[in-house]
Amino acid sequence: MPYKDFSALNATTRLAELAGIPYDLTRPDALNVDRFKTLKSSACGFDLLFATERLDEAVLDALQELADEAKLVEQFMAMKRGAVLNRIEGYAGEERQVLHTASRDVFTEEPQAPEATTKAKQELEKLRLFLDDLAQGRLVNAKGESFTTLVQVGIGGSDLGPRAISLALQAYTLPGREARFIANVDPDDTAAVLAGLDLSRSLFVIVSKSGTTLETLTNEELVRSALTQAGLEPKQHLLAVTGEGGPMDDTGRYLASFYMYDYIGGRYSATSMVGAVTLGFTLGYGALMEFLRGAWEMDVVGEKVDIRSNLPLLMALIGIWNRNFLGCPTCAILPYSQALSRFPAHLQQCDMESNGKSVTRQGRAVDWKTGPIIWGEPGTNGQHAFYQLIHQGTEIIPAEFIGFRRNQRGLDIEVSKTTSQEKLVVNMLAQSLALAQGKEDDNPARRFPGNRPNLVLIAEQLTPCQMGALLALYEHRIAFQGFCWNINSFDQEGVQLGKVLATKLLHIVAHSGTKGQGATVATSVEEVLLEQAGILR
Repeated sequence: MPYKDFSALNATTRLAELAGIPYDLTRPDALNVDRFKTLKSSACGFDLLFATERLDEAVLDALQELADEAKLVEQFMAMKRGAVLNRIEGYAGEERQVLHTASRDVFTEEPQAPEATTKAKQELEKLRLFLDDLAQGRLVNAKGESFTTLVQVGIGGSDLGPRAISLALQAYTLPGREARFIANVDPDDTAAVLAGLDLSRSLFVIVSKSGTTLETLTNEELVRSALTQAGLEPKQHLLAVTGEGGPMDDTGRYLASFYMYDYIGGRYSATSMVGAVTLGFTLGYGALMEFLRGAWEMDVVGEKVDIRSNLPLLMALIGIWNRNFLGCPTCAILPYSQALSRFPAHLQQCDMESNGKSVTRQGRAVDWKTGPIIWGEPGTNGQHAFYQLIHQGTEIIPAEFIGFRRNQRGLDIEVSKTTSQEKLVVNMLAQSLALAQGKEDDNPARRFPGNRPNLVLIAEQLTPCQMGALLALYEHRIAFQGFCWNINSFDQEGVQLGKVLATKLLHIVAHSGTKGQGATVATSVEEVLLEQAGILR
């Protein structure tokens, strides 16, 4: 498929013209009932309310032209069918398919990438049997006791997504089960997770596609050491999620192995075995499948050509409008749900590692802006922290609010004739309106300029199915934007340089004769590295 540069798309000229006079959200009756009814799209249980964005029907028409001209849905379908998209033409690269959607395309008799989906089904069946053995008491510890804790040991995509989703769905955890996570190579992270843990009733899933991830292997050895010191056989407590036939695919070292494949990038791997093992342990197989079903249903929505019916495409295009035409360099993800406390961190990696690129798929330098800075924290806490800058700062920060009409756990109380959940949702909607409309005041310090673009994504309740749909929604939003900018959203070369240099520096430290005393590292280590700084060039 021939790709066009973003600046060569005819629709960008029209959008640039419209950006000269964007919709004024502060004018009287700018946010009327008809606008709220018209600028609303729904799919998979989510309502997208975008009347508070600085756009109108003319902009939406131009964004549809942009999507059609760039063949965004065609590129999305090519991805789902297994096209080799992880590449830069004429240059060395991974040359891989991008098939994270195949890991949940198991609910149809006609999957888009049959071979990959068959492998996904095989791994899911393997996991189902493993979970059944746990549930039926066929798989127990040396004392005949059940396992109550699963600790996931991974980093990057092998941690952020599964951790965020596990926290989001903690309300649905099976009785007597819990999940913990170890990611940082900082030994204090591992020590803190292991503290107070009953190792004899704990399983550890070590996640590394290559089987060579330095931080993960180092933490694995800390875990093995802790198990050995507790008089336990490590193999009986360790699981592996890794590449088939790789260094960690070793039945002599692990109780069981589950496979991940090179066509699923780490930050897109939460619906593969990378996330499924831990989620299956804590939620049970049925809830895991509901999570996957939600993602699959949003995958199907992503195939629609009409941007008003395609939530991820619509959100992608609104983001491009804000980034490329209104000149906004960041985007705040603001979930009004404590359960989604780590979801912005996952999206930060998924988006910024994917679209933090400055060369096209043909290896040329781009002459347009690509991925924005992604950040965020849950409301309402954020209202008492950084919202000041969003409302009155000199930088325009588009915001994406995520909320739910009902809470997960059913615990609530009515105070001053409203429940806590009602207060939460009302606060979210009030912030959306305040950012858009602003407020005039004779006191300049109390003047709110408004015209801060934002949208609201709201559903009934955060269930496993809704979490799957939410995850896929953002995955596809990111991919659609990368397609439009003509960049490769599926490599991460920017991560590699630091890894290479760290390996060189570790070699120097290992052979310098300087070693740490106890839990500290001698100052001479820094001196050695400074003397060798020339290797950085």
